[in-house]
Amino acid sequence: MHIEPGLVADGKLWLSYLTAAGAAGYGVKLAWNMARENGVLSLGLRSVATTALVFSFFEVLPHYPVGVSEVHLILGSTLFLLFGAAPAAIGLALGLLIQGLFFAPFDLPQYGMNVTTLLVPLFGLSALARGIVAPATPYVDLKYRQALALSTAYQAGIVAWVGFWAFYGQGFTVDNFAAIGSFGGAYMLVILVEPLVDLAVLAGAKLLHGLRGSFLVERRLYDAA
Repeated sequence: MHIEPGLVADGKLWLSYLTAAGAAGYGVKLAWNMARENGVLSLGLRSVATTALVFSFFEVLPHYPVGVSEVHLILGSTLFLLFGAAPAAIGLALGLLIQGLFFAPFDLPQYGMNVTTLLVPLFGLSALARGIVAPATPYVDLKYRQALALSTAYQAGIVAWVGFWAFYGQGFTVDNFAAIGSFGGAYMLVILVEPLVDLAVLAGAKLLHGLRGSFLVERRLYDAA
């Protein structure tokens, strides 16, 4: 997911720095809590895994520009279910940064907007999961409707933030509405595909009983809260 260069003028980028700082601050809080509960090694190894996965999602999986941004299969809900909120947030932020530094330097001015757009919906997804997944249910036992709800919430958050940046940068014009609409419509495909990926990954995890209790994956993956 990459906001198109020039969508927001340089003089307006200050807002993206503020939102990114707020998202990063909350991410640091989550990481601190996880490090105290699970250990720094667990946080570090999971973060390395999520960073590598996110980078591969951006570089290897199909992606194409539509309207005001690009459509990617980011699999944010998959990362959350497997590794937890803090490692997923770190992976999204670092994977995006590595891609910008080494493969897409033209995206670096938009980094604050892009990282905000990826992280804030993730934090919303984490809160939603506590509401729709019963405490007695491990993630490997999620139903399709639950996976769909989590994926839809994450992707809808991305579309909403992209829309916000587009309106902030270009105003409420007919062309801008059309560009945002085409981007949001294209993301419907991701919303349809991601829950199936989530369930397939969870089914695979269910077969790998050796991961149960491992510090490499989220405890809730196998055990009830």
